[in-house]
Amino acid sequence: MNAKTQSLIDFLRNIGGIARFSQILKAGFHPDSLAVLTKAGKVERIGRGLYRLADFIPGSHPDLVAASLQAPGGVVCLLSALAFHEATNEIPKHVDIAIPRNTHANRIKYPPVRFYRFSPQVWEAGIGEHQIEGRIIRVYGLAKTIADCFKFRNKIGANVVRDALKIAINEKNIQPKEIMQYAKICRVDSIIKPTLEAMI
Repeated sequence: MNAKTQSLIDFLRNIGGIARFSQILKAGFHPDSLAVLTKAGKVERIGRGLYRLADFIPGSHPDLVAASLQAPGGVVCLLSALAFHEATNEIPKHVDIAIPRNTHANRIKYPPVRFYRFSPQVWEAGIGEHQIEGRIIRVYGLAKTIADCFKFRNKIGANVVRDALKIAINEKNIQPKEIMQYAKICRVDSIIKPTLEAMI
């Protein structure tokens, strides 16, 4: 292994073991170095323009990192956001990503991703930024996620959504008024209000 390929391995290790092709080029590495490492089995291509070290030890949220790198305009939402905030026992089968309506969704092979198109007002409300494995990943806050889940309750399951609401209030100290603030933006306040009143 020459100095250039070793330098690329060190670079990948320093940024959490995973990078987009464009990021590798921007850091000054030649595509040939990447090709050599891929052929040698030191680096693997896990998605379109997405590479990771073969000996990469995933952290706590590897799918969120991989999906967010491939959908830089997206925000982790719905069941994936509930799981991130530890407000559900459900294990997401996909990474749920919200993108603004009328924007292009990248085709992602790994991990499985489900895109949801939100109106601009709904999309931009309640975005939180989290440092995960050296990356800034955007995930909706729990109060906003609850409102979004009520909007998509037929896809997620009404029981899952109600349980998440209970966890948010009883265990995560989310205030009902904060949930209602987002419920109005998502236009589900009339649906959430009686459920909240029955709980309080």
